[in-house]
Amino acid sequence: MVMKPPLPAGVDPLEAALGHRFENPALLVEALTHPSARQRNAAPERGYERLEFLGDRVLGMIVAQLLWQRFPEDDEGALTRRHVALVRREALATVAREIRLGDFIIASSGEDAAGVRQNTSVLADVCEALIAALYLDGGLPAAQRFVERYWERRVGAAQPLRDPKTALQEWAQARGLSLPSYTVVDTSGPPHRRCFTVTVSVAGAKVESASGTSKREAEAAAAAALLASLGDSI
Repeated sequence: MVMKPPLPAGVDPLEAALGHRFENPALLVEALTHPSARQRNAAPERGYERLEFLGDRVLGMIVAQLLWQRFPEDDEGALTRRHVALVRREALATVAREIRLGDFIIASSGEDAAGVRQNTSVLADVCEALIAALYLDGGLPAAQRFVERYWERRVGAAQPLRDPKTALQEWAQARGLSLPSYTVVDTSGPPHRRCFTVTVSVAGAKVESASGTSKREAEAAAAAALLASLGDSI
């Protein structure tokens, strides 16, 4: 007999904060499960990592729409910089702390004692996983209600950050690394509407790519994406 993973005790306040009651509680359990807890009896086969991957994309889409509606005069570069500020791990962790998400994380006793419930990276990852769980359980409207509830007021305060290429160069120089390297890997579309895809790397290790209607726009978007993956504010 396969045991269903139990919901954490006292989960009602979390569902109230999410604005959603789960039809499939296993999704919520998976989203809350730290990798350290996967060996426990009745723990789900997976922790939050796969849901985190999906949640990142769902959050990005919803925030992009909020920005597109709120700032009709912004060009792509300004929207990109606002977007990075709103979806980076610090913003996610702030929302996670607001809903007391750490109280509901399922982790091993060792990780619990080490302070996993207050860890910024873990809180951000679990918050993304929760957004994915909402999306899978209640469709886009469920995820959208949660994101709009906690990000709407932050959208108005999100200022375009400084040029991502400059910020990435400063990040590399501050760490004694070689300057970022940009490469155009694809060009598509008719002559009057080109689409450029650019990759950027630092020290030949971390690599991100992005597209834009000009090389400059694509390079800026790629730099912003790399900074976001590095966990640094621009």
